[in-house]
Amino acid sequence: MFIPVVLGTAREGRQSEKAAKFVYQEVKRFGVETDLVDVRNYLLLATDNTERSVMAKKWSEIMSRSDGLIIISPEYNHGYPGELKQMIDLIYPEYARKPLGICGVSSGLLGGGRMIEQLRLVSIELRMVPIREAIYFPQVADLFDEQGKIKDYGYYSKRIKTFLEELVWYARALKEARERRILNRRPL
Repeated sequence: MFIPVVLGTAREGRQSEKAAKFVYQEVKRFGVETDLVDVRNYLLLATDNTERSVMAKKWSEIMSRSDGLIIISPEYNHGYPGELKQMIDLIYPEYARKPLGICGVSSGLLGGGRMIEQLRLVSIELRMVPIREAIYFPQVADLFDEQGKIKDYGYYSKRIKTFLEELVWYARALKEARERRILNRRPL
């Protein structure tokens, strides 16, 4: 089972990085193979150049291998960052019939709730299966200490366990269904 974790903002001083590192460590602790994928490594100067095809190939390889995906992203102006949108749009078929778990980050009280709802709608168009569970990191500057450790580990470890149980259940079920379909040689 391979489920990468995407850090969905390239902004300097990003607080989301603390949440992404926490989630990444918890995914590993849960026993799932993972990588921390940083959207900074997929920044494009334009949407139709050679650089795009190199990044698309790299992202395609990760998503082709994956059994699901976790995105940790801040909420900017009631949505998700443009650089995350560009990265997501690099590929398409590799997302099909894979579950998506979303974690929202914000400086306010909603923890990225509006971003999560937007990203769920986009993921459906990508033929992904967004799970019901989500992790919210509201007032993120107060959630982590100076070393980047989450202050309320008890609460968040329970939330992430529930989140991962659902995500992994879907990842296994959908992987089995994708493999059956391939054996029967039916296209997606």
